[in-house]
Amino acid sequence: MPPAYAEFADAFPWFFPVAAALFGAIVGSFLNVVIYRVPAGKSIVRPGSQCGCGQPIAWYDNLPVLSWFILRGKARCCGRPYSSRYAFVELLTAALFLAAWLHFAPAKAMVGMVFLSVLVCATFIDLDHMIIPDVFTIGGGLAGIAISFLVPSLHGFSGDFYLMDSFRAGLAAIQGLLIGSGIVLWIALIAEAVLKKEAMGFGDVKFLGAIGAFCGWQGAVFAVFGGAIVGTVWFAVALIWQKAAGKPSPVTPRTETPEGEPADLGFGVHVPFGPMLAVAAAIYFLWAHVWVARYFEGVSVLF
Repeated sequence: MPPAYAEFADAFPWFFPVAAALFGAIVGSFLNVVIYRVPAGKSIVRPGSQCGCGQPIAWYDNLPVLSWFILRGKARCCGRPYSSRYAFVELLTAALFLAAWLHFAPAKAMVGMVFLSVLVCATFIDLDHMIIPDVFTIGGGLAGIAISFLVPSLHGFSGDFYLMDSFRAGLAAIQGLLIGSGIVLWIALIAEAVLKKEAMGFGDVKFLGAIGAFCGWQGAVFAVFGGAIVGTVWFAVALIWQKAAGKPSPVTPRTETPEGEPADLGFGVHVPFGPMLAVAAAIYFLWAHVWVARYFEGVSVLF
């Protein structure tokens, strides 16, 4: 850590965390554009932000988080309401960026911001369309490998020999990608053979490979089983709400029949698994990696 940075951080301990959160909110605003436009095959650069009525949105009406509250969730130009999810994605990204900055050294924190942005985009696109575009799966995997070579600390290598650490981190990323995607592929094939129908989309296979590239094979394994737990709790809450209220809960995921038709939440329907993998991956990257590593170290001693 450069002395000047350390001195500034000591003098103003609030500055960099606040900057990370503000940067996250700004990036979250951009991620909203990505989430909407990428599945539609539209450019994420042009045109600029527009209202649903086609009018350009002024910069002062496009302030992350604040604009939604100032405008009370309605467009200034035509008064039509727009979803609170825009502000939620911005707040979520701000919180994730802040967590990354507080938990890691600057280099790994910035890499984490890239990874967490991929998770956010994949989550909400999968919720909306039940797909995860290749730019976040294949692209995310390739980015994870490339970044691992550049920032070896991503996989815990930070010794005195950068080239050796770089090589080891790159191999860890490749191993994570192959093992991560392989685990889900075999689970999908076995489940398909037992159930006699498609049990998991290939996008989830590629997505877990991307998670493995950033988190290593341990993170990929955690994401599979952690994602299953997240999904179980999520669907249990949604089903209980649906039974009690007689209507879907606000957090009920998009569900489809095997033929692609809309369906009520229940057994035998298709649901997006990407968000569950993403939640588990974020938990692993930010917090759980420490005790997961200790667990695998303890297991390895037994053999």
